[in-house]
Amino acid sequence: MASLALTLAGCGWFGPDEEDGAVGVLEVEVGQCFLAPDEVEAELSVLQRVACDVPHDQEAFAVVGYQSPDGQEPPGHPGEDVLSRFADGACVEQFGDYVGTHYLDSELYFTYLLPSVRGWEAGDSEIVCFVTSTGEKFEETVRGSAR
Repeated sequence: MASLALTLAGCGWFGPDEEDGAVGVLEVEVGQCFLAPDEVEAELSVLQRVACDVPHDQEAFAVVGYQSPDGQEPPGHPGEDVLSRFADGACVEQFGDYVGTHYLDSELYFTYLLPSVRGWEAGDSEIVCFVTSTGEKFEETVRGSAR
C-alpha cells in the first residue's frame, strides 16, 4: 500500500470559495481536485484547487474524523504513527465507495493529510484522503471511474 502522510497546519488561510485557487486545508471538501504542492512541506496550510476537468494530481475522496481504537477521546494529539495507522485504514475503507473499485483492485493510490499538534489543540481531528497516481495527471474526476 503506497501512501504519503502530510500534516495539516493548525491554522489555515480560508481561501475563496471558487472553482480554482487557494483553499485552506481545513476547508477541503470531498470531490475537490488539487495540484500537488511544488515542494514537500512538513505542514501545509493551503492547497491549490483546480477544476476536475483540467489536469490535476489529487482528488479529495474522504474527510474522516479520528476515532481511537478504544472509543475514548485521546487527551491530546495521539501522534503521527497512530494517526497514520488510522488514516491508512479509514482511507482504504472509503476508497471503493468513491472510486468504484476496491483499493487493492485499483491502479490508483491514495495519500492523506493529518492534523498537526497545533491543529489538534485548535480542535481539528480530521484526516483528508486524496486519490493520486504515480505521476500521471488526472484529466477528469476519478469518482466512479472504477480505475
